Amino acid sequence: MITAQAPGKLYIAGEYAVVETGLPAVIVALNQFVTVSIEKSADYGSIMSKQYQENSLYWSRQGDEMVFDNRDNPFHYILSAIRLTEKYALEAGKRLSLYHLRINSELDSADGKKYGLGSSAAVTVATIKALLAYYELPLSKDKLYKLAAIAHLDVQGNGSLGDIAASVYGGWIAYQAFDRDWLQAIRRESSLTELLALEWPQLNIELLTPPANLQLMIGWTGSPASTSQLVDRITIAKAKKRADYQNFLEQSAACLQTMINGFKQKNLAVIQAQIKRNRELLQQLSDFSQVSIETPLLRKMCDLAEEFGGAAKSSGAGGGDCGIAILDAALPTHQLAADWEQNGIERLALAVHNVTL
Repeated sequence: MITAQAPGKLYIAGEYAVVETGLPAVIVALNQFVTVSIEKSADYGSIMSKQYQENSLYWSRQGDEMVFDNRDNPFHYILSAIRLTEKYALEAGKRLSLYHLRINSELDSADGKKYGLGSSAAVTVATIKALLAYYELPLSKDKLYKLAAIAHLDVQGNGSLGDIAASVYGGWIAYQAFDRDWLQAIRRESSLTELLALEWPQLNIELLTPPANLQLMIGWTGSPASTSQLVDRITIAKAKKRADYQNFLEQSAACLQTMINGFKQKNLAVIQAQIKRNRELLQQLSDFSQVSIETPLLRKMCDLAEEFGGAAKSSGAGGGDCGIAILDAALPTHQLAADWEQNGIERLALAVHNVTL
């Protein structure tokens, strides 16, 4: 049996602006994982998830095509990952076979609560990693990212693909999205193998090392949000408020570049100042777009952290889910966690997942 894992993620800063080509964000991979296992099968294939046992999917082959016994399934990202990876395997001269693929995710709670940790990206990456191992196809992290990004984009249709980068590279990363219009055009005339070998315009993924005294706290507000829907609503707003949106992008880029420099200089104060600045920018975006990014409970979470001497903001698309706080590790963070709990905010016991290169 072959097993592969990919970690979940949280956005630290740069949300919404990062969906634009070449604009930076800071993202962190977390020590909660999606695990995918593959076992060869003789007569039929299956896809099973511990979290969705009632929706197991069974399939067979007609030639090199997967044929499904039931069409209504929750496994769109997994199927896209399989389709792209098997296309790559065929280009590499591999013979496709049947297998049982099993998924287990730690990214949602035991009772099904969604924390917003990027489970769709993690399951995409873990599925591709497992299949590459199954078909004995070594792939660099750069190419793994590209393959997973295509698979994820084929399903979601929007977003920055930064969560894919976090699941592939681990740790803290500075990320800039590639030009998706270029990708759409070049796919029509390139094989998958050729596409993975190309330089992708504007794509930049850089590993960051945080200051030793940086402490990351994660709070969950209990109201899951749809990233795709929120991004769609911002897209509608930017067409109407072009000047406001362009100013937001310019200010976000400056904020993130200063923050990334803060990481390189190991300067916690600079990072915290830019976390606060990014929170202000997201509030401006919320005001002119009329999209609720920082919910009342997220605002309470952030305000409590700032009163405690930290810097805090919503994480990802907002609208609920998680917020992050950056504090000096010398502070007694259990006191802040208690304040959060009294206000209905759950501190998630998560740590950064670092990948050795």
